[in-house]
Amino acid sequence: MYEEFLEDIAQTNGLREVNTYLKLVAGLGTILLCLLSSSYIAPLFIATVLSGAILILARIDARTYAELFIVPFSFAVMSVAVIILLSGGNDVYWSWNPLSWFSLSITRESINEGFFVFCRVIGGMSALIFIAVTTPMTDLFVVMRQCRVPEVVLDLAMIIYRSIFMIMDQLVQTYQAQVMRLGYGSFRESIQSFATLCGSVFIGSWNAGEDLIRAMDARCYSGKFAVLGETRPVELSSVLAVAAFLMMSSLVVIFSGNSTLL
Repeated sequence: MYEEFLEDIAQTNGLREVNTYLKLVAGLGTILLCLLSSSYIAPLFIATVLSGAILILARIDARTYAELFIVPFSFAVMSVAVIILLSGGNDVYWSWNPLSWFSLSITRESINEGFFVFCRVIGGMSALIFIAVTTPMTDLFVVMRQCRVPEVVLDLAMIIYRSIFMIMDQLVQTYQAQVMRLGYGSFRESIQSFATLCGSVFIGSWNAGEDLIRAMDARCYSGKFAVLGETRPVELSSVLAVAAFLMMSSLVVIFSGNSTLL
């Protein structure tokens, strides 16, 4: 997604006006509950509820939400495959010994362990994506300053965040110009265009960084950036909704026990 950044989505989502602290409590609280859970049921419940909130309440496009899940889902599948093949267990469904010191097997215990880890990943990623698509970084910077995060760390985070957009802007403009000139028509041209793209983005980003330094000096930068953001009021309905969700998730964690798939 070159033209559509998470920041653009977060600025226009349906939960934009909800208090930032409530969204962070909901997201970070569910991540903690996923880690504390000893059953796959609680992470699945959390992922389902948060996905519904993202799609219905925040009004995030389903395709965009699916694209955000592609990379973590791929890593989760590969990790689970390794866990299932190498964990071992007593109730063996399939086994193979290619070497005397190395064996692969699929057991009931390994399937349960792999599915549990997969559900944990899905639940945790749903919580992270919920925070990312509903909370702009400008609001997070305000929270960081209110929580007494050191000014050096906060300023460094703001500069890095701004630099990401500068680099992406250079990348998009250069890439689109190359595409319009058929710079990727063949494999050889693609290699040359990619090398030119890297050099152009590096030089352009360097120049943009120097322009930023000169602008900071012209505005008498004294080592502290102004944080632009709003502190939204805490509404009773939002507090009750978050509290009910965390309470239900906690009850699911407690009563699901050590439930397994098989």
